[in-house]
Amino acid sequence: MKLKNSKLHDLIEQYLREYNSFNIDGMVDLLHENIHFKNISNGEVNAETKGTEEFRALAEQSVQIFSQRCQVIKSITLTDVKAEVEIDYEGILSIDLPNGMKAGESLKLQGKSIYQMKDEKLVLIEDYS
Repeated sequence: MKLKNSKLHDLIEQYLREYNSFNIDGMVDLLHENIHFKNISNGEVNAETKGTEEFRALAEQSVQIFSQRCQVIKSITLTDVKAEVEIDYEGILSIDLPNGMKAGESLKLQGKSIYQMKDEKLVLIEDYS
C-alpha cells in the first residue's frame, strides 16, 4: 500500500543516503530555498540555519568532524504535513572535540528527526538527541 505522504518518505530516505555518503550537493538539492534546520541536544538548540546557504555552510563544517557517519531509520510516522523519524546515529570522529572525545572514537546516539515538505522539497529538519 502506498502511503498518502510517500513523497515525503522518499525525500527523507534520499536525504539520509546523501547525508551518510557526505554528499552535500545531493543534500542541498533536496532542500527548499527556505529550509529551516535546528539541532536540539538535551533540550537546547545548539545549531540552527535558515536558507540553503547557511545550511550548506553548517554541512561543510560538520563533514570535517567525522570520518564516517550513518543515520539509520528505526521507525517513521507520517502525517499529512510532517514526518517523525526515530533514528540510530553512529559517527567516527576525525578530530578531537572540546568535550574530551578523541579522533577515531565512535559517537553513538539515538534520537528523532522531524521533517516537513513544501513544494516537494524539505522545508524543515529538526534533529533531537
